[in-house]
Amino acid sequence: MRIGIVVHGPNIIDSGYALKLIDLLKDYGEVKARLGGTMGRTAVIDASLEDVIDISKKLVPSDSLKIFHDDDVDLIFLLNYGKSNVTGQVFGYKVYNHYADKVDDNSIPVIQIERPGEDDGSIIPWNNDLAIVKELSQKLNLDIVTPREVYDNHIRQDNPGLNQRIVHGVSPDENIMVNGVVIGKTDSDKLTLIAKDNHIVDIIGGELKAHGLEKLGEVDLDSVIIKTGLLRKAKVTPRVISTDKPNDFKITFLDHAGEDVYRFRDSSVVITVGDDTTLISSDILYRFDIPIIGITDGDLDKVVEDGFKVKDSVIFEVESGFDDVVGQDIKRIIFDGKRESYAYQNIDEVKDKIEEIIKNINCKYKINLIN
Repeated sequence: MRIGIVVHGPNIIDSGYALKLIDLLKDYGEVKARLGGTMGRTAVIDASLEDVIDISKKLVPSDSLKIFHDDDVDLIFLLNYGKSNVTGQVFGYKVYNHYADKVDDNSIPVIQIERPGEDDGSIIPWNNDLAIVKELSQKLNLDIVTPREVYDNHIRQDNPGLNQRIVHGVSPDENIMVNGVVIGKTDSDKLTLIAKDNHIVDIIGGELKAHGLEKLGEVDLDSVIIKTGLLRKAKVTPRVISTDKPNDFKITFLDHAGEDVYRFRDSSVVITVGDDTTLISSDILYRFDIPIIGITDGDLDKVVEDGFKVKDSVIFEVESGFDDVVGQDIKRIIFDGKRESYAYQNIDEVKDKIEEIIKNINCKYKINLIN
C-alpha cells in the first residue's frame, strides 16, 4: 500500500509525533511525507527531518493533499496539532473541503490525526470507513470523530449569507494574523471577522489594527489563512545549515511577507520592512546564516516566542508609521523597484546607504547592531 502523509505546522513536529506517526504508518506500507503550509519548515530543519518530510515546495495543505492524489496513492493522512480540538478539527474540515474542490475523483481515503498524545486528540476519517481508523484509534488512544460531528459542533453556526468568518479556538490577548499580516488582537474567546467589498472592515471579539489592514489590502475572506497566537510555541535550539551563497554580494528586499522568506535563502543579506516581518524573517534566516537589515517602527506584535538574528544584522527603528515610507524609498533607490540588487559589496555599505535614505526623509531613528 502506498501512503501519502501531509504534515502541517510546527507543533506536530516539535512534539515528536510527526516522526512517530510516520514510523508507525510504515508498518502499513510505503510512506512518503511532505509539508503542508509554511511555518513548519523551520521545525523540520531544526529536527533534521528534511530527508523524511519534503519541504522543497511552498504549498497550502490542500495542495499537498492533491499532489498525493495525483500520484495515485492508496491512502492519505493529514497530521496536525492544533491549539485545541476545536481549531484542529475546523482546520481539517476546511483543508479537506478545499482539497475535495480541487480533485475530480475523490476516491482516495483521507484520514486526519489531530492532537495525538492529548486527552482531546482525535482521528477523523473524512471520506471513508476503513478498519485502519479503528486500529489506529486504539493504538494511539484517540477518539474517532466523524465529519458530521465536526460540521454539527463547529461549522453549522457559520452563516454563509453574510460576508463574515468565525475563527474558532481563540483566546484573549492573541495576535490575529491574516495571510501573514498582523491585523489586530483578540479580547475574547470568540472571534468573527467581517468583510465588505473584499476588505476586512470590522471584528467581533477583538480590536483591529489600522496599519495592519492597510498592509493586508484586498482579500477573499473565505480563502485567507487566519492564525492567532504564537506561530511557534516550543522552546527550540535552532539548527544552522550551510547554503550556497552567490559569488557576488546579493541583496534582496522583503516587504511585509515574512512567510515567503525561504525563497531568499541564497542571499548575502535580506532587507526586511515591518516589525513582525523582521522578527519572523530573521528567525528563519538564522537557520541559513543570513543577516538581515530590518526597518521597524517599534510596533511589534510578537508572533514567535524567540526571534533569532544572525551576527552583524542591523535593525533600524524609525518613527512610528515611517517603516513603510523608508521601505518604499529603499526599494526605489537601492533596488530600482526590483527584488534584488548587486550594487554593494558588503553589509556596511548597505547600512550606510539606508541611513542616508532615512536622513533624507528627516525622521528620527536609532540603530541596533547585532553582535
